[in-house]
Amino acid sequence: MSQSPASVRFATAASIALALAMGSTLRAADEKAPPAGVRVFYTGHSFHMFVPMMVEQLVKEAGIQGHVLVGRQGIGGSKVIQHWDKPDTENEAKKALMTGKVDVFTMAPHVMVPDPGITNFVELGLKHNPDTRFLLQASWYPYDVADPEKRIKDNAARDAMKIEDLQAAVDEWRTRLEAQADELNKSHGKRCVFIVPAGDAVIKLRAMIVAGKFPGITEQSKLFRDPIGHGLGHVMALVAYCNFAAIYKTSPVGLEASERSISAEQHKILQEIAWETVSKYPHAGIAK
Repeated sequence: MSQSPASVRFATAASIALALAMGSTLRAADEKAPPAGVRVFYTGHSFHMFVPMMVEQLVKEAGIQGHVLVGRQGIGGSKVIQHWDKPDTENEAKKALMTGKVDVFTMAPHVMVPDPGITNFVELGLKHNPDTRFLLQASWYPYDVADPEKRIKDNAARDAMKIEDLQAAVDEWRTRLEAQADELNKSHGKRCVFIVPAGDAVIKLRAMIVAGKFPGITEQSKLFRDPIGHGLGHVMALVAYCNFAAIYKTSPVGLEASERSISAEQHKILQEIAWETVSKYPHAGIAK
């Protein structure tokens, strides 16, 4: 039996609507799907080496498949060149890069940049895997600032520090790091070196505390355990969120780093600070 023109039009319209609905559903599913896992090797100092295990927890919570912690190499208070100069027989970082099986390689430069170690690791890594991404953690400033007259001598002195002085110190350090990253990207003809703005995120947290907008903490000194600036739980979680965001170009909001000293409300704020800071910073590789 033949269909009437009206019936055909109705069936066609219904088919189109169904196809559009299915396409919308599939797109929504794709948008929520976790990113593909990557192989990561970490190098750095004590402002960075707590990150690997926290990121491992975030990866599990995010349901990321195929992620591999290739290894880590920590040296207290180190410059990147110290990791490079480590004897080859003991240098796990070099060994890992030479396998060609590292997708993301992290470094945590000291305040003394440019650092030839960064250049050396980038050249070695790209030689064995041209798709490797290199992440440089731009940390918060040791003793808060560079000026000897303003550097803190005890942790309690942090409570009197001015946010603008903290930001100026991080800006100057990060700008030198950006210059080295830009030069390396130019020399290799592509973007392969990126920066994780952890120091900026930490300063945003301190500014919230000064403004009385971070629940449960009213003093900047409560974030650190010594005048050097080793972070306690809130700083560690915040920095881990920043690194996760840079490694996976994905928001950490809703994923909790394993740190019991932090409330759920505080975790959410730290996640939001991390994502806002990393996602809007062009050198991190997310924003254009």
